[in-house]
Amino acid sequence: MATSEQIKDIFSEMEGRFDPDKVKDINAAIQFDLSGDGGGLYWLRIAPDGVQTGEGSVDSPKMTLKASADDFATMIGGGLNPMQAFMTGKIKIQGDTGLALKLMPMING
Repeated sequence: MATSEQIKDIFSEMEGRFDPDKVKDINAAIQFDLSGDGGGLYWLRIAPDGVQTGEGSVDSPKMTLKASADDFATMIGGGLNPMQAFMTGKIKIQGDTGLALKLMPMING
């Protein structure tokens, strides 16, 4: 089971995982709404000058990803295929689904 500390670590590590060449044409805020014991609201802001993460709500997200904290942690760790998780309803995307398709390769390098 993913703890809130593990989820916070995932978001703090995201900034270092992004390849600057892959984000240079993206300018978007993404909201993560994670349920369960380790869940909460987190955000990721991608801009041509870099990536930022934080806890709480973000203004005008281009996309919102909803999942359990456990499924999200497993997906980020490589144990759950993002497309399969979406198709089986383990993650839900609201907003720009095209951005969702770009997101995982950017995070995972």
